Amino acid sequence: MDLCNIREVRSLLDRHGFRFSKAMGQNFLIAGWVPREIAAAGGGDKGCGVLEIGPGIGCLTRELCRRAGKVVSVELDPSLPPVLAETMAGEDNFVLVSGDILKLDIHQLVDGHFAGLTPLVCANLPYNAATPILHALVETGRFETLTVMVQREVAQRLAARPGTGAYGALSVYMQYHTQPELLFDVPPECFLPAPKVTSSVIRCRRRETPAVSPRCGEDFFFQTVRAAFALRRKTLCNSLCTVFGSRLGKEGTAAAVERCGLAPSVRGEALGMDEFAALADSLWEALEQG
Repeated sequence: MDLCNIREVRSLLDRHGFRFSKAMGQNFLIAGWVPREIAAAGGGDKGCGVLEIGPGIGCLTRELCRRAGKVVSVELDPSLPPVLAETMAGEDNFVLVSGDILKLDIHQLVDGHFAGLTPLVCANLPYNAATPILHALVETGRFETLTVMVQREVAQRLAARPGTGAYGALSVYMQYHTQPELLFDVPPECFLPAPKVTSSVIRCRRRETPAVSPRCGEDFFFQTVRAAFALRRKTLCNSLCTVFGSRLGKEGTAAAVERCGLAPSVRGEALGMDEFAALADSLWEALEQG
């Protein structure tokens, strides 16, 4: 069965009485080149175990099974396991896990299924949950690469550079932990049903060590980053005051910014990773002295 042939896909879905769920962000691939390119970009081989989130009817899953030692796919929709039982029949290195990836123990999944294998992620993520899923996957620190298809605007945010409109707290978070690389776009007509937006495939390689090592620690570093983007149209100092103003006051916050050599008019989106680390340390020291 050709899982990217729209006639065969429609026949398969009709046979199982499947109906697309907008709430789950379901859009199935119907262009064969896309799952082939995603699986190839994922870099999996027989020494790798691949975690897939949202396999749908299995078009990407099949490509992954041809390359990887083992593929574990997590599917939230309870109506899809019977479909996958048909489409993935005969794939001995495939395991389906029913559930919500945001509620499952990802460490347990990796330990239970990928012993002796290098864990990777390769998936067409649902638009409506892509960001929290990426956070959950990165937080584990278990995956060498995350190769995912997401809405193009999200992919651009992950890889955005300082000073650009797409750059924000998510950019800093992903680039602190990984090295994101935009690979290619996927137009709406490659899906059934066709979404209203273009998708992009991005590969994020895990960093062996974080991009920076602020003295204040990781938690306070990201508290600073989030505060810096709290009021995007305001100056960095005004934005930081939403979090630190009650303890440092506006003058104390401004002094912490000035000690980093930053102009009073600078905004959060202008800061790179090293500047955020210096700012976090400056704020931390000011709070410690206070």
